[in-house]
Amino acid sequence: MTEAAVRDGPRSDAELWRLIAADDHQAFTDLFERHAQTVWNYAYKLTASWSAADDLLATTFMTAWRRRGEVRLVRDSALPWLYTVTANLCRGERRRLSRFLRLVPKLATTESTPDHAEKFAQDNATQARLRRVLAAIERLPPKEREAVQVCLLGGTSAADAAELFGISETSVRSRLSRARSRLHELSQETSDE
Repeated sequence: MTEAAVRDGPRSDAELWRLIAADDHQAFTDLFERHAQTVWNYAYKLTASWSAADDLLATTFMTAWRRRGEVRLVRDSALPWLYTVTANLCRGERRRLSRFLRLVPKLATTESTPDHAEKFAQDNATQARLRRVLAAIERLPPKEREAVQVCLLGGTSAADAAELFGISETSVRSRLSRARSRLHELSQETSDE
């Protein structure tokens, strides 16, 4: 952290972003250190994979640096924007993986060596539950899914999400309520099976 920041207290995200837009590497480092763990946690909640969360964290902050002059912060916080970038990158990766999996049967089969670290992580019961929850979230209508990802998984307030989405706070709360009802119905369906 810079000497001025220590003397004057921590800078807000908006102050850091103004410096970042002017190519201040230290300000970017400060912003990264402030939000990296939170963004990683959000990425992990979206993917249920440590390595995917690591990749999403790195790519999110690379995107932040590349787009530093274009970013619009919500209520002077970088987190809603970082969450949106992370969610968009995750969706893009899922689409890429889906295309890849459709092509796999067309490729010649080769024997592969399993990754024991991933197998250990996949055997974890907590991760299995998280995967079921994420699968249920993926089945929600897009606007409800987006509200769940930003507010419930990302920890963004309904007011901040409303500003981010360009809708009223009441609409965000309504989307969350409908999503919770649908998720409850989906959980009942899976427990009946």
